[in-house]
Amino acid sequence: MTYQNYISIDPEIRFGRPCVTGTRISVYDVLGWLGIGMSVSDIMDDFPELTEEQIRACLLYAADRERKIRVIV
Repeated sequence: MTYQNYISIDPEIRFGRPCVTGTRISVYDVLGWLGIGMSVSDIMDDFPELTEEQIRACLLYAADRERKIRVIV
């Protein structure tokens, strides 16, 4: 699975924040819901337009961003 198939950045949607393609739901939103303890099933119940693959793509996107962060001292 590759997150690029599920996550897009459009300056006209949510000020260019990465969002689930075809929605206005940002990766940040999904990560926040997971962070407060919502399960994938809970999120899909509240947002039926999301699939499990899209939610997992948000996690992959965040992991990829974390891997690319460099600390300059």
